[in-house]
Amino acid sequence: MRVDRRAALALGGGVVAVGALAAVGVAVRSPYAPAPELPVGSWDPGPAAGTYDLGGHRVELGGPGGPRPGQFRVLRGTTPVWWARDGVIAAGRGALEWSDAHGHFSDRRRLATLWTEARCEQVAAVGTDTLRLIGRFVRPHRDAGAEPVWTLVLVSRGDTLEVEVSVPAADVVLLRSGLAADEAVHGLGAQFTGFDLRGRDLVLVTREQGVGRGKQPVTVVVEKARGAGGSPTTTYAPMPTLVTAGLRRLDWDQDRVAEADLRGGRLDLSVWDARITARWRTGAGPRELVRTPHDGLPGWTGTGAVVAAQGGSAEVRRKLAALDGAAVCAVWIQDWVGQRTTGFGSRLWWTWELDRRRYPDWEQLVAELGARGIRVLTYINPFVVDPGEKPGGVRRDLYHEALERGFLVGHPDGGPYLLDQDGFMAAMVDLTNPAAYAWYGQVIGAMPRTGGWMADFGESLPFDAVLHDGDPRELHNRWPVLWEQLCASVRGADEFVFHRSAWRGSRAAHWAGDQLTSWDAYDGMASALLGMLAGGVSGLPLMHADAGGYTSLPQPVIRAHRDTELLLRWCEWCVWSPVLRTHEGNRPDENAQVWDAGAAPAFVQQTRVFRELAPYRAGVVADDLPAIRHCWVEVPGTEAARRDDQYFFGPSFLVAPVLEPGVTGREVALPPGRWVLVWTGEEYAGDRVVRVRSLIGQPPVFHRAEDATAADLSRRIRAL
Repeated sequence: MRVDRRAALALGGGVVAVGALAAVGVAVRSPYAPAPELPVGSWDPGPAAGTYDLGGHRVELGGPGGPRPGQFRVLRGTTPVWWARDGVIAAGRGALEWSDAHGHFSDRRRLATLWTEARCEQVAAVGTDTLRLIGRFVRPHRDAGAEPVWTLVLVSRGDTLEVEVSVPAADVVLLRSGLAADEAVHGLGAQFTGFDLRGRDLVLVTREQGVGRGKQPVTVVVEKARGAGGSPTTTYAPMPTLVTAGLRRLDWDQDRVAEADLRGGRLDLSVWDARITARWRTGAGPRELVRTPHDGLPGWTGTGAVVAAQGGSAEVRRKLAALDGAAVCAVWIQDWVGQRTTGFGSRLWWTWELDRRRYPDWEQLVAELGARGIRVLTYINPFVVDPGEKPGGVRRDLYHEALERGFLVGHPDGGPYLLDQDGFMAAMVDLTNPAAYAWYGQVIGAMPRTGGWMADFGESLPFDAVLHDGDPRELHNRWPVLWEQLCASVRGADEFVFHRSAWRGSRAAHWAGDQLTSWDAYDGMASALLGMLAGGVSGLPLMHADAGGYTSLPQPVIRAHRDTELLLRWCEWCVWSPVLRTHEGNRPDENAQVWDAGAAPAFVQQTRVFRELAPYRAGVVADDLPAIRHCWVEVPGTEAARRDDQYFFGPSFLVAPVLEPGVTGREVALPPGRWVLVWTGEEYAGDRVVRVRSLIGQPPVFHRAEDATAADLSRRIRAL
């Protein structure tokens, strides 16, 4: 259960008035509005003008009188790796100013000085693979002060070009690269927007993704009321990795906030640090560029659904009984700690001990489920709360224990940094304190579970926090990884732990966040798929979704809830993913659930299909390619590769989710070859767009006609 972004939704009667303004087009300025583009610059190689062979790369520095004046270009063989004509590097002095509304961080870029005119003064080859350039910036914008020194080091290592830019006098450093006219750009984490990011300006900071994210009028309502509407590029899980249709990949190592500006027909990568260390890599195809090592998944997660059920022992038993015959591998009981109710809906007590009032026979319940081969998952996050108002009290007061021992993130004015969770305050455990880290690891390890847990949050560290060790500006993006590493340190070998926030170095499984219970591509079901496709090519290969979505809104004008059709359409494509996990949502009683009479038979059948795919899924999960793959990864250059509404599940199955209500079919762009529809065995000629009928539970799914393994699986699925 996620709360920060939902804090914006206990809005009361003001929603109607604000929604009416939105409906007639009254604008509310978003704090997420893109910053202005930075001006073009220039590159003067000076004495370095010429061509340099560095192992597998050739560096061309065009001088004023040469064939390419002012051009900087690096090639591997004949393949361009990095080039620019409007300046290669830039730097500036200034700051990012942050505002925070319940974890919805927004920034304002303030540059006092900007240097864009780079002149090289020294060049030195170091061995056969390294080139070191040293120079100064001249004619600074907005400043007539000193000309700061810069250093640019290029190192050739096989198919990788290592780059280091250092400007000691700067607060922000920029790398600029040209883009070919048709060179799409992908990745940068779980970006819930179009797969091609060109034309966008993305601030790479882990934060709440917002509610609505451009869907109107909900975005303007939430933004006006609480500053938490988000934008198409706000995300829990940014990653400092991008890949392009030109078969180039760029990664960088700095954890401070970065900005990838893809407007103006080029890439401007700015990092709020005095240096950038990065790597350009080229490959023969997309698959070569998007491989990412990960920690895998326990085999049992692929054998059935993870069903979210809560409400106490009797309710969990009742809900599972309604799913008789379903393939269920685990029950996720998030309210094991007890439940509180707020204006937003059902919430949890973050006291991290078993609520015996709600689950008096927990051990018996767990044993019953275990005898049926069903594991029990729980929930935790890196916050603790004062339990003073909890009915029945607690046996161990973790909040005051952490407070007395100095284990909480501090506020600049003193005391713990208490963050408003809409109805209660919470404090973060300081993961930079080794003693606090070990203490909280013991808390996590003591959770009464048999299968793992949801490891929520990770994106909420304030930029002005006081830490035991380190600068929060360095650690804000790093916090999700610290949280992930702590959970991994106490995770059992066969436990499933899944996270939402991420940054470079993440190796765990992730879910795609907290979508609205709606169909749309802004913040609904279609957006979940977009986030998974982008995350997959930039370091998050094992992503799944909250099947059915999470956030429901009861207020007039912006109301959102899920009906049976949305729930089942969402579940049916999650069958063709690494994990099939449901969520009751923030308002369970107002939304369709999988155990409802109108949904249960179809959901039971979906779980059986999921189970039938278990051997195939195990191979997909074991690979280091994304489990859910944009068609560009498998069939680049085809019509299918230009579509964001279909994907490959592993190498064999092409899946086309039904993303609109009330339809009984959809168009599918088939790649070249012969393709077989899983549900009927009917064969289709490829390299064309076909329209396919789709009953509930049967989204268009194809396999190549020559794929014997997939054909055998399809026959078994048809026999269910």
